[in-house]
Amino acid sequence: MKKIIVAIDGFSSCGKSTMAKQLAHDVGYIYVDTGAMYRAVALYCTQNGWMDEDGMDVESIERNIGDIHLAFKFNQERKAEIHLNGKNVEHEIRTLDVSNGASRVSTLRAVRRELVRQQQMMGFEKGIVMDGRDIGTVVFPDAELKIFLTASPEIRAQRRMDELRAKGEEVLYEEVLANVKERDDRDQNRKESPLKKADDAIVIDNSALSIVEQQEILRSLFDQKIKL
Repeated sequence: MKKIIVAIDGFSSCGKSTMAKQLAHDVGYIYVDTGAMYRAVALYCTQNGWMDEDGMDVESIERNIGDIHLAFKFNQERKAEIHLNGKNVEHEIRTLDVSNGASRVSTLRAVRRELVRQQQMMGFEKGIVMDGRDIGTVVFPDAELKIFLTASPEIRAQRRMDELRAKGEEVLYEEVLANVKERDDRDQNRKESPLKKADDAIVIDNSALSIVEQQEILRSLFDQKIKL
């Protein structure tokens, strides 16, 4: 059967990962969470003292980015989890601080170019669903199906807060909303691979959609591309 690349871009906390994971599961494709990759880099930089709330040691990050090796491996439930230099860091990267750090390191050209290289290697044989900020514009500009997912900042902040609280992290809505808006601004205005919709991407605003509804839309679009 024909294999394609599905590129899903969009703003933070839109549910890109949920959408991409489900499609990959349904059609037997490999799912690649590029946001997790940037989070893992942020975690590595923090652990090595190259980034804190006051700033980044850009020189050290750029000099050592080649030492960061990322991979996705299935757990016992057959869910792909990210490994940083051989260590599973799936749970360590899912905090608000690491999320903010990911947005910061993603502005660095050396970081983006190295992760784009690793992402392109992952998609060499197609049959993948990849989500992020620049998948349809930079990583796979020739992807057969491109989606741009969006929702209002308020809806995204509420979803993000619910997710963090479900994991036991106490956060305030106002704090999460401010973080969402800050990330939006940073993602759209960075010099290296800013977040933007590819000319041939299909926009899905899921502010008022259920998970089931958005998955039905995505699956229909996928089936149409497979038949071409």
